[in-house]
Amino acid sequence: MTNIIEIEDIPPNARLIDARFRLSDPKLAVNLYKEAHIPGATFVDLESDLSGRKTGQNGRHPLPSEPDLIRLFCRLGIDQDTPVVAYDDTDHSGAARLWMLLRWMGHEKVYVLNGGLSAWRRAGKAIESGETTKPQAKNFTKRPPLINFVSKEQILGRQLVDARAPERYRGEVEPIDPKAGHIPGAVNLYYKRAMSNDGKFLPLNELRTLLNFEHPVFYCGSGVTAAVLLLIAAELEMPSELYPGSWSEWCATNNAPIELG
Repeated sequence: MTNIIEIEDIPPNARLIDARFRLSDPKLAVNLYKEAHIPGATFVDLESDLSGRKTGQNGRHPLPSEPDLIRLFCRLGIDQDTPVVAYDDTDHSGAARLWMLLRWMGHEKVYVLNGGLSAWRRAGKAIESGETTKPQAKNFTKRPPLINFVSKEQILGRQLVDARAPERYRGEVEPIDPKAGHIPGAVNLYYKRAMSNDGKFLPLNELRTLLNFEHPVFYCGSGVTAAVLLLIAAELEMPSELYPGSWSEWCATNNAPIELG
């Protein structure tokens, strides 16, 4: 695999990044990190590190600016020759978000740990506790993007794939955003269908059957869980893009069309 990595394949010089998060309690993830994490891993926060400034119209987790990302990656000890392995502890979405942002900035050597912290524990690997590891800063240089984003003005008429839970896609419930439903024309593929009961990704042949699309544009609630489908598409060498603002941006736009059911 070229984007998803197994424990035994982690390069010895890799920078390990703990990207777990909890939408319902943003402070919980860092506390969980302090309790137990992979030795040497540095924690990144979805809200302050992997998201940009909110305007009320650009979604719940807008993209950080390029200068902010460069500063973040320098602080994390990443240059263009540094292998990066991102992991979380639930569904790969935090790790995929970091993978996505590094790929957007042209970084080639970035991987998501298959199964995350749970797989690490099951393998009997060592666990560390304490404050976040502060690596030696490096000089990160932006290169041409390796993934593509689309704006809300570009998405209608495209093959849209909504990565949220089916009941949110249908508009039966909406626990987070002010309006329920989905973007007109979108089909639903709940991102967790790509994982088996042990939290690891399905085999590639099953993922290829699941992602039976032609050049899809993925979106979710705020551009986080859809990154999991973007990651899988990259693993399958399937051309794809992501709408970062996702539903939280779309439904905040006045008179934006909405579908239910």
